[in-house]
Amino acid sequence: MADINVTVGGVTQTFPEGVSIESVAREMAPNGQEPLLAKVNGSLKELFKRLYSDCDIEFLDITTGPGYKTYERGLIFLMLAALYRLYGQDECNNLRVEHSIGQGIYCEINGRLRISEEFLGTLRKEMLDICKEDRMIEKKSMNTGNAIKLFEKAGMEDKVKLLSYRMDSKTNVYMLCGYTDYFYGYMPASTACLTVFNLIPYNEGFLLMLPDPSNPSVPAAMSDRPKLYQTLQEANHWGKSLEVDTIGDLNRLITEGRTEELILVQEALMEQKIADMAKQIKEAGTKKFVMIAGPSSSGKTSFSYRLSIQLKALGLKPHPIGLDNYYCNREFCPKNPDGSYNFECLEALDVELFNEQMLRLLNGERVELPTFNFKTGKQEFRGKFMQLGHDDILVIEGIHGLNDKLSYSLPKESKYKIYISALTELNVDRHNRIPTTDGRLLRRIVRDARTRGTDAKDTIAMWGSVRNGEENYIFPFQEEADYMFNSASIYEFAVLKLYAEPLLFGIPKDCPEYLEAKRLLKFFSYFLNIPDDAIPRNSISREFVGGSCFDV
Repeated sequence: MADINVTVGGVTQTFPEGVSIESVAREMAPNGQEPLLAKVNGSLKELFKRLYSDCDIEFLDITTGPGYKTYERGLIFLMLAALYRLYGQDECNNLRVEHSIGQGIYCEINGRLRISEEFLGTLRKEMLDICKEDRMIEKKSMNTGNAIKLFEKAGMEDKVKLLSYRMDSKTNVYMLCGYTDYFYGYMPASTACLTVFNLIPYNEGFLLMLPDPSNPSVPAAMSDRPKLYQTLQEANHWGKSLEVDTIGDLNRLITEGRTEELILVQEALMEQKIADMAKQIKEAGTKKFVMIAGPSSSGKTSFSYRLSIQLKALGLKPHPIGLDNYYCNREFCPKNPDGSYNFECLEALDVELFNEQMLRLLNGERVELPTFNFKTGKQEFRGKFMQLGHDDILVIEGIHGLNDKLSYSLPKESKYKIYISALTELNVDRHNRIPTTDGRLLRRIVRDARTRGTDAKDTIAMWGSVRNGEENYIFPFQEEADYMFNSASIYEFAVLKLYAEPLLFGIPKDCPEYLEAKRLLKFFSYFLNIPDDAIPRNSISREFVGGSCFDV
C-alpha cells in the first residue's frame, strides 16, 4: 500500500493510503481542538472519510460555523437514538424538532409521552450513556427508492414525501444504536464529543440546549423569549392550517396545482395581522411614533408601506421617517478595531438631534428634517419641513427602533414598537429544521443582485458581519416590541429558487464562499419551482424578486 503526505497547518506527515481523516486528526489536530469536520483541499469532509492522495487539511471544531452546525445536528441525532433505545420507533416519529429559541432548539413530542423533569432526566442520562459508549455514527449511501421503502416501513411519512420529489438516484442515511434517519448536512464521526448539552422543559415541549458559543465547554443558559416563541408557534399553526408542514407537503401542493390558492391564503393571513396592528395603533389614541426594527432582509420596507395603507384606511396620516437620515457626520462616526466605520452601532446616529426633533414634533412644532448625504458623509437640510396634526403619525424604520436609548425623551405611551423578521414556518422534515437566517440570506442574495448589482459571493462574504450587527443591536431588544410580525411566506423558497440558483452556481469553486453556495444549492434541490406570476404586487416577497408596486 502506498503512502500519502498530509499537511496540517504547514506541517506534513506521512500516512498509509486509505487512512481515515479521524486517524489523522488524532495525530495532527492542534492541541485542545476537538475536530468535528475537516476541510480537505478546500472541500468539507466528515471525519470517517478516507484519504487516497496527498492533501492539505484544516480541521474545524465547534468554534467554527460548519463545526457548530455539525455539533447541533449530531446532538439531535443522539437525542433521537436515545429516544429510540428507551421508547421505540413510534416516539421518534412523534418528536418534532422545531425552531431555535436563543441557543436552544425547541422540540415537541405529540404522542403518549409527557414532557416532565423526570422524562427529560431519563432521556438526558440515556444520551450521556451513548456518549460514554463512544458509538460510531455510520453513514450509508443507498438507492433513493430503497431509502423511501426503508422510511415507509419505519412509518416516517415526512421522509417519504421529502425523498419522493428528489431527482438524486442515491440518498445518504445515518445509523446510530439501531436507529436510522435522514439528515440535511454533515455529522460528527462518533458520540464521544457530544457531551455538552442540556434538556429543559419549555411551554408545551422542551429545549435542547446547545453549547454556549462564548464558552463551548458548558451548555448555554436558557433565554426565555415568550413573544418570539408565540410568534413561531403561530407560524407553525399557520402551516398546519394551510396543510403545509414540511417541504414534502409544499411539493405535493405544487404538483396538485394548488399554489395560487396557497399564496392567496398566505397573503390574506399576513394582511389580517397588519390590519390588526393598525387597529391597535388607532384605538390606543396616543401613538405618534411607530418604531419598526428587524434583521436584514426581513421585508421592513414593504411592511412599512402595507402598514401605512392600513393606517390610512383608518383615517390616520402616516409619514415615513428613515433613521439613516440621522447618521452623524462622518468625522464623528465610531470606528471598528480595523479602522472601518461602524455604521451599525447606536453611536453612529445623531441621537440628540433625533430626540430634539421628535419631541418638538410631538409638541406640535414645525421642524426641518435632515437628509443624510452618503457621498459627502454629512447631514444636509433641504427644506423638508414637517408638523404633526391630530391624525398624523410617524412610521420610523431603522436598526435601533426598539432600543429606548434611541428615543429616550419620548413618552412610552407615544411609541408603538414592531419587531419584524422572516421566521421560517417550514421544515425540511420533522427532524430537520430550516434556520431563519437561511431564508434571510437567500432573500438578500436575490435582492442585492437585482437592485445593487452585488454578486452572491460578495453577499455571502459580508453576511457574517451583518449577523454580528443583528446579534448586538437588534435581537437583544426583540422582546420589547408591542407586536412581533413574521414576514416569511411558506411558499417563498420555491420562488426564490428560480432567482437564487443561477447566482449561487456563478460562485467559483476556488472562492471561500463556494462551500456556503454549495450548501444552499443542495437545500434548493429539495424544492419544486413556483413561478412568481401569482404573487400579488404588494407582497413582501416582491421586495426581493422584483415587481413590487412599492418603491423597494
